[in-house]
Amino acid sequence: MNKNIFAENFNLSSYTTIKVGGVAEYFAEPRNTDEFASLIKWANLKKQRCQIIGAGSNLLINNIFIKGLVICTKKMKTLIIEPHTGMVEAAAGVMLPTLSNSLAKNRLQGGEWAVGIPGTVGGAIYMNAGTGNLSLAKNLVSVKVINNKTHKEIEIEKKDIDFEYRFSSFQSNDLVIISAKLYFEPNGNLEKLIQTTKNNLKLKTETQPYHLPSFGSVFKNPENNYAAKLIDDMGLKGFKIGGAEISTMHSNFIINNSSASSKDIYELITVIQEKILQNKGIYLQPEVRMIGFDYPN
Repeated sequence: MNKNIFAENFNLSSYTTIKVGGVAEYFAEPRNTDEFASLIKWANLKKQRCQIIGAGSNLLINNIFIKGLVICTKKMKTLIIEPHTGMVEAAAGVMLPTLSNSLAKNRLQGGEWAVGIPGTVGGAIYMNAGTGNLSLAKNLVSVKVINNKTHKEIEIEKKDIDFEYRFSSFQSNDLVIISAKLYFEPNGNLEKLIQTTKNNLKLKTETQPYHLPSFGSVFKNPENNYAAKLIDDMGLKGFKIGGAEISTMHSNFIINNSSASSKDIYELITVIQEKILQNKGIYLQPEVRMIGFDYPN
């Protein structure tokens, strides 16, 4: 394979929204499905571990040497919208705010909530990311994937994918998401859709620390409870370890005050879990994916 397609000993810190990360042995940003497929094939043939990242939100990468290949999908951003039918085809690297704004401009309803989520379409399906009870799974028709073992490209219908709260079956199978077909209701009111999308973004920026490096939400909400409320009840808002701090704006956010290490952030996650478990008897499960840690993802 053409070695120009990837870099060696690549620093990943600028590829995560919390701005920390280690050095990848190999790193690549494919621009299309063919490049993506050839990278996966190369990793398998060379027996290299292959890890996929999108926009790097909800991702903590340890500040160590990460063996194998890390693929970032952000340059795979083809977005095809059919305004009259409501059908949308989005590549894995399309950013959710881009999708949300494009849907509104094309009078398609149902994607207004996604404007404030700094992730990609592929990442959102993989994590079943969303807000409240809204997620892309609701609008999903099918997903195009590459089988990691056979290198074949296949399309999977929504009915054959298992979605649960912040979980999809892609987290436990050998399939890599390359694009998705989605359906959104057509013929919406253009002005109303654009205004709702703007209002949703305004609400996010007013209630969450958008101006600082963070993951987005750190923990999943336990059943019949809210992670932020549990952390608030412990008086942990503003608590710091090194350069990592629990946001005073929203306590289910950890922010990087310019100098946080991956160790600071990991320790802060652990301290929150321990305090909530000791005092409330509830184990807070991270939404955050971790690379380079001995942690069950």
